[in-house]
Amino acid sequence: MHLRDMWAVDGLYYLGIEENWGTDAATEIDRKVWEAMGKIEARKIKKLFDIKGSDIASVMKALSYSGWALDLEDKEIIIKEDKGIVRNVKCRIQNTRLSKGLPEFGCKPVRFGFLKSFAKEFNPEIEVICNVCPPEKHPENLWCEWIFVIKK
Repeated sequence: MHLRDMWAVDGLYYLGIEENWGTDAATEIDRKVWEAMGKIEARKIKKLFDIKGSDIASVMKALSYSGWALDLEDKEIIIKEDKGIVRNVKCRIQNTRLSKGLPEFGCKPVRFGFLKSFAKEFNPEIEVICNVCPPEKHPENLWCEWIFVIKK
């Protein structure tokens, strides 16, 4: 319940900023907030769950405990040999906007900032690659897909 309340507050402040100052201003403020939250949340999760590794598997494990990942419906977190993949196939935030007659939220800069700062807390050599995320066109069964690799 508290996690859903946090997301409701996030959505309400975003909509308020968007209504008063436009989508660009709301997205930029949201991006800065979630970039800071990525770092904060990663540090807290590392400590709470005693995650000491700096490899992809450690980041994916920690990310699965994050508020962003826990609140994704039908999320997929996949760990392959040298990369991690996070896929969101059903996005409540986007579907809620659409049901209210609002356009898709171009969340790529917000999510990108969060995920990069989250991963950097584990290993500055982890690169986060966006495969697809609004405002880019995406298939109906995939809202966003993020790939985590260690730079070579």
